[in-house]
Amino acid sequence: MDIHIDSVFHSFLEYLSLGGLVLAEALDHLDDTLSEWPPVLLVALTAFFVTVAMEMYRWYSDSDLTLMQRGKRKFFKMLRSAPIIGSKIKKELKSTKTNIAQSSFKLPKGENYRTTLPKTGLSHQELMSVVKKNYKNLEEIDWQKGKVSGTVYTGENHGIMGQVFELFCNSNLLQPGVFPGVRKMEAEIVAMCCDIFKGGPESCGTTTSGGTESLLLACLAYRELARARGVQRPEILLPICGHAAFEKAAHLFEMRIVRTPLNKTTYKADVQAMKKMINKNTCMLVVSAPCFPHGIIDPISEVAKLGLKYNIPVHIDMCMGGFLYPFLRLGGHDIPPSDFSVAGITSISADLHKYGKAPKGSSVVLYSDQKYRQGQFFVSTDWVGGVYASPTLAGTRSGAVIATAWATLMLQGLDGYIQHADRVIKTRESIEKRLREIEGITVIGQPKVSAVTIASNVFDVFRLGTCLTEKGWQMYTVQNPSGLCVTVTDLFNKETANQLIADVEEGTAQIMKDPNAKAEGMAAIYGMASTLPDRSLVSDFICGYLDAFYSTESHQ
Repeated sequence: MDIHIDSVFHSFLEYLSLGGLVLAEALDHLDDTLSEWPPVLLVALTAFFVTVAMEMYRWYSDSDLTLMQRGKRKFFKMLRSAPIIGSKIKKELKSTKTNIAQSSFKLPKGENYRTTLPKTGLSHQELMSVVKKNYKNLEEIDWQKGKVSGTVYTGENHGIMGQVFELFCNSNLLQPGVFPGVRKMEAEIVAMCCDIFKGGPESCGTTTSGGTESLLLACLAYRELARARGVQRPEILLPICGHAAFEKAAHLFEMRIVRTPLNKTTYKADVQAMKKMINKNTCMLVVSAPCFPHGIIDPISEVAKLGLKYNIPVHIDMCMGGFLYPFLRLGGHDIPPSDFSVAGITSISADLHKYGKAPKGSSVVLYSDQKYRQGQFFVSTDWVGGVYASPTLAGTRSGAVIATAWATLMLQGLDGYIQHADRVIKTRESIEKRLREIEGITVIGQPKVSAVTIASNVFDVFRLGTCLTEKGWQMYTVQNPSGLCVTVTDLFNKETANQLIADVEEGTAQIMKDPNAKAEGMAAIYGMASTLPDRSLVSDFICGYLDAFYSTESHQ
């Protein structure tokens, strides 16, 4: 059957004309109705409904929370405002905060806090006596034996680090003209790290005070790029296992966190889910190598391809594994590339003060190109005190910390780092293999570097954490799913590994006699914290801990 275009177009015009007549009639009717209303009232109603609509849009679009999450938050806020319930919650919070302070920061009997300056300064001998007796001796956990998961990564070179620190203890990187030596050291640290991570001729970076500052600066750099193209509130797209420091960056820099799910089997970033959540506001994609909670490496190359396709910067968080991963590849271990040789990777963060073996306060943030680094710089051109600029968040930066980081790189050398990485991964592989053989517990995913996380489908794994704590172990607890993270360090020798397995076997066997028993003590608190629906209560508990951290009340 032939269909003539002219007749179809003519019919379309007829329908359009009819629709116009109906609309005109409706508008005439509306005009007749509103003509009886006072003009002032019409203006007021219009302003009211426009304001309501704008507020609803702002409320919907400006929050990082879903409608369900905001509804729950509002409900619990109202619940806590109720006279009876609210007062009871306040009472319990106060009691809990007191208990936290008393249990976390006890002083030996007879010890008190000093809250005023001594009238006369101490002699060198007196000072060292006080430091050793009243402060150093407070350390009850013997971290030298390797029973602390992570936290302390090496016990080497303290003497020589002290000597290097003394040489540069007054130096300040804010004044490179006065202290050219530490400026040279910092530039060399960045250059060596760019070489380690296979950066090209345009690669660059800065040193920072730690992993958090490195991540903050990367986020700041990409926020500036996004704002330059007109994005009002840039979004950080990262898996749910990505470090909490990205949330801090979003909080500080008026960005938005968008968390993407993990693959339910591998616990790696779900690349397809990440792809679906990319939008015009996405300013960076984040992957981890490895992630802090589980020690698992995200699919770096696949996410990097997304970055190339959508022209979005991709950051690799290697704060934990940065000084293991490259050297494992150099040592012949079969792990995928995770550096600037992967097309699409634009920045990397790595901590020297972890597996780099440097003293605390040393990290780097690296970029594939200088155009990215410029976004983290701060410059004030009109201050009456003169032009002021700083490359990182801090103004004054200790040259002594830079000097000890540089000295550590020189002492270790390429061969030293390769041998160190090989020892760590072989220890972790041995521990993982033996943990998988213990009935009642599992290992989350397939860790590849230095960390392994214990979980259980049979009992509350925090009960096992309590058993291990009683035997002198200190481990990170993770949530959703609950787990105990074992981070192998240089202090983790064969004897330590054997002791860990023996203690896990003993604790698990004891728990398996009654796997459904309720958790008690700190295990119960960890369990409650991970399942409590009102997350603001958890925040209040933790703020209580932070308050106690600075308390000078004696709890004995």
